[in-house]
Amino acid sequence: MTRVLTRSDLEAVLEPAAGLAALREGFRTADAAATPGQRVRADLPFPGTATALIPGLLPGIEAYTVKVNAKFPGARPALRGVICLHGGADGELLALLDSATVTAWRTGLAAALATALLAPAGHDVLGVIGAGAQAELTLRGLESERPPRQLVVHDADSERAAAFAARHGGRVLDSAAAVAGAADAVLLATWSRAPLLALADTRPGQHFTSLGTDEPGKRELAPDLLDAALLVVDDTGLAATMGALAAPGLTRTTADATLTDILRGTRPGRTTLRQRTVYAPVGLPWQDLALTWLAWREAERRGLGATIDLLD
Repeated sequence: MTRVLTRSDLEAVLEPAAGLAALREGFRTADAAATPGQRVRADLPFPGTATALIPGLLPGIEAYTVKVNAKFPGARPALRGVICLHGGADGELLALLDSATVTAWRTGLAAALATALLAPAGHDVLGVIGAGAQAELTLRGLESERPPRQLVVHDADSERAAAFAARHGGRVLDSAAAVAGAADAVLLATWSRAPLLALADTRPGQHFTSLGTDEPGKRELAPDLLDAALLVVDDTGLAATMGALAAPGLTRTTADATLTDILRGTRPGRTTLRQRTVYAPVGLPWQDLALTWLAWREAERRGLGATIDLLD
């Protein structure tokens, strides 16, 4: 039988602290998996792109994931798809899960982990540019890691920004630059195709987590800011082909570290109070497995979600 887990099912079984622990361990160990994960992306004759992440593997988990997403920036929601969880013994389809929810959780929690590691000590004000699902999950993750004391928000949709600020006790600002001017650490989670912040919009000591760098052409931070900052990525190869290092006009050709390096202690993160830092991930297949495995096991334990026999 295959267990089908909808967004509401996933929200019922996922929990930030457990998700953070799974991702932290995954960053430390994922490169020991026998088969590296791949991201496949294709343009479509429609206003969107098709993306597949395969296979999601982690040492010690006898299963793998395949994720298929449709990304249509003009739609609401902009991302729709499914994650297949297969057993490693015989390929049994253990579960079908809503990919938008899993993606928001794993991306947001990984962003919280990186922001907590790289943001300046005692950062009081978090800025959010792009008040969507990933920003929601980053805030939830930061509550377990390093909760901010104040929040400032900007979104191209002013009503969405106001609702986000009201939910989290923040205040709305009228531009991305205004957010950068007020915040110690800034989260960007948008579909922008043009830089929202340049070096001149920032000040020494700030941290920036840029989640809108997961496809060719998406840009949130200008080349001069990326060149000036300590740049941390999740995968150096993917960052160069489709992520932050693929940005036109960039002088640098390599990142300073991966999040795995920092968590293992093989490279330092922030080393001075005046250092600007950037975390710019692409998103990796094993992260889908880390959250999917948690969700499926808890759903099995609690009997949540529908079960179907696709071979019937």
